Amino acid sequence: MKYVYPAVFEEAEEGGYNVSVPDIPGTFTCGDDMADAIFMAEDVIAMTLAGYEDEKKPVPVPSRLEDIKAEGIVSLVLADTDEWRKTVDNKAVKKNCTIPAWLNRKAENMGVNFSQVLQDALKKIVDGKALAEA
Repeated sequence: MKYVYPAVFEEAEEGGYNVSVPDIPGTFTCGDDMADAIFMAEDVIAMTLAGYEDEKKPVPVPSRLEDIKAEGIVSLVLADTDEWRKTVDNKAVKKNCTIPAWLNRKAENMGVNFSQVLQDALKKIVDGKALAEA
């Protein structure tokens, strides 16, 4: 899922930037320079909101950019929890499935990698569903 939130970028005394996301309590990060701070803001927002999604907690409504009153630079940041999960949550999970014996024999004789076929098929279904919902 894609989200856009305003973030506040403030110059840090030691250099770089401290970043806060006012609409998501407890969401802070920092970066060595502005590019790094933006990257880190995308990451922390995606990580935090992925947790909200997993726990089925309501996702905070983002404020309008002009409603954020803060010192420093206020900018919108795009965070994608689906992309974050693909990068971070890549551990393998075992699944059992049942197929007809004749299909199993044919596929084994062809050297089909069952896990890869299932992954490819699920990605197509999930990506197709995501596109249909957009």
